[in-house]
Amino acid sequence: MSEFDLVVIGGGPGGYVAAIRAAQLGLTVACVEGRGALGGTCLNVGCIPSKALLTSSGKYAELSHLAAHGISVSGAELDLGAMMARKSKIVGDLTKGIEFLFKKNGVTLIEGWASIPGPGQVRVGEDLLTTKNILIATGSEPTPLPGVEIDEVDVLSSTGALALEDVPEHLVVIGAGVIGLELGQVWSRLGSKVTVVEYLDRILPGIDGEIAKLSQRALSKRGLKFQLGRAVKGVEKGETGLALTMERVGKDKIETLDADKVLVAIGRRPVTRGLGLEELGVAVNARGFIEVDGTFQTSVPGLYAIGDCVPGPMLAHKAEEDGVACVETLAGEHGHVDYDTVPGVVYTDPEVASVGATEEALKEAGTEYTVGKFAFMANSRARSTGETDGAVKVLADSDGKILGAHICSAHAGDLIAELVLAKAKGATVEDVARTCHAHPAMGEAVKEACLDALGRAIHA
Repeated sequence: MSEFDLVVIGGGPGGYVAAIRAAQLGLTVACVEGRGALGGTCLNVGCIPSKALLTSSGKYAELSHLAAHGISVSGAELDLGAMMARKSKIVGDLTKGIEFLFKKNGVTLIEGWASIPGPGQVRVGEDLLTTKNILIATGSEPTPLPGVEIDEVDVLSSTGALALEDVPEHLVVIGAGVIGLELGQVWSRLGSKVTVVEYLDRILPGIDGEIAKLSQRALSKRGLKFQLGRAVKGVEKGETGLALTMERVGKDKIETLDADKVLVAIGRRPVTRGLGLEELGVAVNARGFIEVDGTFQTSVPGLYAIGDCVPGPMLAHKAEEDGVACVETLAGEHGHVDYDTVPGVVYTDPEVASVGATEEALKEAGTEYTVGKFAFMANSRARSTGETDGAVKVLADSDGKILGAHICSAHAGDLIAELVLAKAKGATVEDVARTCHAHPAMGEAVKEACLDALGRAIHA
């Protein structure tokens, strides 16, 4: 079959979800993927393998804390090869799962790299597909650092950091964002000395500042070292390892730092090369993102784009929502994504999760707001599990409408869901506070933070 209603270019979270949903809506759909495995960066070299290693490394690190529970452990050894094999099996199983879903829903999988020679045409190798609509879902890749060459042996991107064969003695992470902190904690737990170098004077740019400070304090307790306000100018290889040259931001001072391995984790950029967008006249902004309208259509009719290659949060779940909304609109239904209710999660220990506006953003906008906070030190479930670091922070307007919510804690990624739903459905802090929460549970901290925003917290 070479004629379709829709051809999706890219089999990552945005692309494969869009393809399946379009097929459910009755469209004939093909998905083109050149990686050799479905799932995109997220499944193959991103979200899933990193979470597998975070889980495994967390269990290993937990062994040193079991004495407080009256459990003595001796003779435990790290088998990094087995840990990596478990990670690879998880990835493989999930990839096969997407292939099964394609077959179940009637999506045609075409393996190879795609280009778009003209409207309604997709070329894959020697084959030319014709289609009514094209959806670009080609995702993103690690942003390089000028002057630093990534070889995936000594100087790593996130891809290389997920596949190390040995635990480095000293890992330097350039970038204190989500990827850098997650992978830094993996290797710290497994025995590396980990130093995180960040250009800004804080970690987790874009996260509420107060919550980011709680995260940094907790991560420091768990062994991560931070050097903030430093710009990395170069990485030199020597006989005994690597040497980083850093400049203190605003202080005209040069410093050096030795390392065995360096992870460059300064962000991600869209992948659109090779598609032929310039020849088609597709509008792209200064940062390389494809410009789209409210229906995800580009400047070329019939050509759509979603996920990491368009402006907005570069998150797998955001890409999925983009994909569903786009194809539902194509099928004549109402598709919409409220980006103000897209949560973000950092899967470190403790986790960091947020939705909506930060306190800094509200201050900058001149928005009046109230703050509700509750520390997990006062939560009975957190005390019983020993997971007392962090707090819940809720920001609301004068009517109690939730403007933003931010959590640093164990299971924050799960706890934020209640506040995302509340924000999406217009529930107030009063509504959340009057909802009965199970006891003892971490979720009680969400209720208490909302009570605090009303000036009547019980356990604070």
